Amino acid sequence: MSAIEIIKFPDPILREKSRPVTDVDGLLQGIIDQMVETLYEVPGLGVAAPQVGKSLSLFVYDMTLKEGEKQKLTVLMNPEIVSREGEEIAEEGCLSIPDYWEKVKRSSRILVKGIDRHGKEIRIEAEGLHARLIQHEIDHLNGVLMLDHLSSLKRNILLRKIKKAKKTG
Repeated sequence: MSAIEIIKFPDPILREKSRPVTDVDGLLQGIIDQMVETLYEVPGLGVAAPQVGKSLSLFVYDMTLKEGEKQKLTVLMNPEIVSREGEEIAEEGCLSIPDYWEKVKRSSRILVKGIDRHGKEIRIEAEGLHARLIQHEIDHLNGVLMLDHLSSLKRNILLRKIKKAKKTG
C-alpha cells in the first residue's frame, strides 16, 4: 500500500456529500489502510475520504500525532453527532487548503456515533481539539470546508489568497 495524494481545494469532490458506507469488505479495508498510511505521511491529525478522492462517509484520525507518536488510530464511518455542548473559537487548518489557518467556531464538546472499521457501532465523547477535529472531518463528509464557517469578508480574502497562490505557484 502507499499513501494517496491529498485532494486540494477547489476540486469538486470536496463539495460532494459522501455516500454512507454499506459494505465493510476487503476493498474498504484497503482504502482505510491507504488513508491511514496517508495520515501518517501528512502534517495533520485526520484525513477524510473525500480528501483522497473517495466519496465515502469515512475518516481516520490519530490524536497522538500532536505529541509525535502513532498509537491512537481511530476509524469512523457513517458518523453522526448525537449531542453538542458549548462553543469555542480556535485556529484550524486543512490539508485540502494548505498553508492557511483561520479561527473557526465549533462546539466544545460532542458525542458522536458511527461504526468502526469492523462494522461495530461506536460512540465517542470528545472535547476541545478532539471535538474540533471530529467536527472538521464530518464537515468534509458533508461537502463543507472550514472556509464555509468564516464570515463572507474573511472567506473572500482567503479565496483571493488561494487564487493568487495558484497563479504564482
